Amino acid sequence: MNPVLITKLNNAFTLFLSLLVEAIPFLILGVLLSSLLLLFVDEKKLISMLPKNPLLGALAGSCAGFLFPVCECGNVPVARRLLVQGAPAPVAIGFLLAAPTINPIVIWSTWVAFREQPEVVVLRVVFSLTIATVIGFIFSSQADMQPLLQPSVTRFMSRPTASLSDHPTAKFPESPATIPSQTPTLLQSGSYILGGGVVQRLDLGLLGSSPSIAAISPESARMQKLRLFMENSIQELRELGGVLVLGSAIAAFLQVAVPREIIIGLGQGPVLSIIAMMVLAAVVSICSTVDSFFALAFASTFTSGSLLAFLVFGPMVDLKSLGLMLSVFKTRAIIYIFTIAAQLTFLFTLFMNLYIS
Repeated sequence: MNPVLITKLNNAFTLFLSLLVEAIPFLILGVLLSSLLLLFVDEKKLISMLPKNPLLGALAGSCAGFLFPVCECGNVPVARRLLVQGAPAPVAIGFLLAAPTINPIVIWSTWVAFREQPEVVVLRVVFSLTIATVIGFIFSSQADMQPLLQPSVTRFMSRPTASLSDHPTAKFPESPATIPSQTPTLLQSGSYILGGGVVQRLDLGLLGSSPSIAAISPESARMQKLRLFMENSIQELRELGGVLVLGSAIAAFLQVAVPREIIIGLGQGPVLSIIAMMVLAAVVSICSTVDSFFALAFASTFTSGSLLAFLVFGPMVDLKSLGLMLSVFKTRAIIYIFTIAAQLTFLFTLFMNLYIS
């Protein structure tokens, strides 16, 4: 075999493994947060606290990264859980796009890399927050999000959610409910354990089409919570992990197949430099917690606006996250998100190149 080809294959495999090693911990974090939302957060209370105004809802979702510090590998399962729980589309999409940047870990790492250029740190937060809020607000015009979502998500959103008020005279048996061995792809919104003298479990997604309510002891309730938490986490890791592997493989292949010099050679002007860094951000698919150090390597040769384009656009849309987003949204919705994010990033960073730098 050609030695050059062998070297490229080795490089691609090394890049593939490095992407996985970098991304998997954050994917696991996002899956764990997703399962915690399912079992330990009352979605009715969560949704009731969200602003009713679409613009404020998109802003609230975009700022939620401070509460759920996940990168672009972990934001997808959390956003999917928010949608399944009935959160408005502006909130979920705002979180999906902003969480990889609007979180304390990424802000801190950006400051460490660009402490000599504090405007890069500030504008990264401002631009990311603005773009995520605008896109979330645009999606609020879609009254029904189900045509833009994958069937694996919509089938859990479409089922009616029962409540204890629907069973005012229900009699609860003394022994725990028997749970079938076959579980669905994801636990449905509405799986939770209520407190009180007798802990009651209402579990629509796990027990089939008809609701089943059982009285269990507090000790059993804790064990049931833990078991449901583990089962749902494992199932989401199986679904999203496979997509992450495919996206990482594609990103590694393109990094080897397309010489980086070609992309860098385009970045000599205020416009071409932005386009080059946006393409580079989408191709290299670096985790947002460390991408600022990668961008720092180009600080001496690229404009500040193009560096910001890399730092803003990459965490929102890259090849790795596109694969994960396909597990939630249909292709049409992702094209909308990609196009609007690219246009706004280009306009904001071009303004910086022409009038701020």
